[in-house]
Amino acid sequence: MRNLKLTIEYDGTDYHGWQMQPNLPTIQEILQEKIHHIEQEKATLIGAARTDAGVHAEGQVANFLTRTDIPAGNLLRALNRILPRNIVIKKIEEVPENFHARYDAQSRLYRYTLLNRQYSSAFRYRYLYLVPVPLDLESMREASHHLLGTHDFSSFGNRDGESNPIRTIKNCRWVKRGNFIYFYIEADAFLRGMVRTIVGTLLEVGKGKLTPPEIKHILEVRKRNCSGPTLPARGLCLVKVRY
Repeated sequence: MRNLKLTIEYDGTDYHGWQMQPNLPTIQEILQEKIHHIEQEKATLIGAARTDAGVHAEGQVANFLTRTDIPAGNLLRALNRILPRNIVIKKIEEVPENFHARYDAQSRLYRYTLLNRQYSSAFRYRYLYLVPVPLDLESMREASHHLLGTHDFSSFGNRDGESNPIRTIKNCRWVKRGNFIYFYIEADAFLRGMVRTIVGTLLEVGKGKLTPPEIKHILEVRKRNCSGPTLPARGLCLVKVRY
């Protein structure tokens, strides 16, 4: 039995997230269908991150077990020929049979993209959130430091059946390039909607509606109704999974 590891890039706009759902198009479903078409055997893809509907990825990782002997390079070329244009396999490599894309991952790095001006972008509107008001970026940076470390993040996510809300944020930072503002955040794992709610709350700081110390209080009360709005999925991208 071979274990193949895939690195995947996709535009999540037209999909209902990574994980298979009845009667809804998902990244996992499309990939499994195409692998079956080529290998003539059913594949169960294990994804490193269960990205939500509309969320994009530059470096999603998945693995599956197979009995076929198709070389990894040949499989990569064959898959990319028949996949939709909004899903691309960047790399396929053979890994030890016990490798597990989700459980072996040490951290996931996400990026949320803001466009801080009066009008959107005709080319990049599907990958950003427009903020047409001035922002205090230094206060947002100060506020984000309160999130570092291991905490109960109940205030910032929908646990959606997950019993443990404890997560460890390893680093987070704001990067400004012209009118574009990027928020990078890396953690061992995330609750559903956690990154988008964190950014939505930090935006409240940037708009002057919250102060940086209030982020610490919101974290400590562990109540979702105390934090800010959950921003749209289109601005969020899974950048990298680290092992």
